[in-house]
Amino acid sequence: MRLKHTTFIRYLTIVLAVSILGSGSAFAQVAWPKAQTIKFIVPFTPGSGTDVIARLLANRLADALETSIFVENKPGAGGTIGAALVAKAEPNGYTFLIQSSGHVVNPALYSNLPYDTLKDFAGVTTLAELPNVMVTSPDSGYTSVKDLITKAQAAPGMKNYASAGNGSATHMNAEKFKLAAKINANHIPYKGTPDAITDTIAGRVDWFFSPVVSALPLIKDGKLQALAVGTDKRSPVLPNVPTTIEAGVPNSAYIFWVGMFAPSKTPRKIIDQMNASIIKVMKDPQVVAQLNKLGAEPILMSPQKFDQMVKTEMDASAILVKESKMTVN
Repeated sequence: MRLKHTTFIRYLTIVLAVSILGSGSAFAQVAWPKAQTIKFIVPFTPGSGTDVIARLLANRLADALETSIFVENKPGAGGTIGAALVAKAEPNGYTFLIQSSGHVVNPALYSNLPYDTLKDFAGVTTLAELPNVMVTSPDSGYTSVKDLITKAQAAPGMKNYASAGNGSATHMNAEKFKLAAKINANHIPYKGTPDAITDTIAGRVDWFFSPVVSALPLIKDGKLQALAVGTDKRSPVLPNVPTTIEAGVPNSAYIFWVGMFAPSKTPRKIIDQMNASIIKVMKDPQVVAQLNKLGAEPILMSPQKFDQMVKTEMDASAILVKESKMTVN
């Protein structure tokens, strides 16, 4: 069941490209509102759940705006490297951050962030909600969530779980599960989802709460084993896989969302225009169908509501970080 790292990255990239780029192009004639390419900064590696959503949006939005959109990956430090670039970018409507729910965790996890999460960003809109799925190697010997918990409790501090980076949504989902299941295991952070999946397949880590959009093709091909989804309801693309709550772990659900931010001083007119354009694109039946096929669901809101949600979730995340004693590895 082992795949070499480069082979796996190539495999995942091809599978995701086929799923996402069914039609349209992210390099149309430029018209927003002058001849300049829009840049989407994704603070995670290609193939991560956040990256998949960003590329799907870029592909469709470019046509709608009659412009070109370039997706640039700037992974590292739980998404804070890419976020810092956007915080300092010129607020002219040509640089946006496509970030996950880990964005609201980082203020409680990192003591010296190079930006202020509330003051340096303006929310544009949430884009999609997508479940994480708890995956293991088919060779791991785990038969269920209950079996995994039993083995982890029998060997405290001896099991390892992966994440796509400190403070990422995959990390938070795992920490919430670990706290609810009352197990002691070691966190192994990676620079992105593909690296974490590679080591999960190889058995170098025991489990990983992977975004469904990234893990689904590998689950279908038998290269990963799905034990449970991390949300409070089952995923339509994995209907036979229970939630962690159904598997006997109450209070373990975690909502993984992806959203768009702009530098805080970006004119409100630009933010509102981008919000309206995204909502129109994300409500297109073809886009909804593509998202659903990947296990994701469009979630859209006004910039004002998104800003308020970020503040609320920052407070809740700070509590979870303290309760789980999370630290930056």
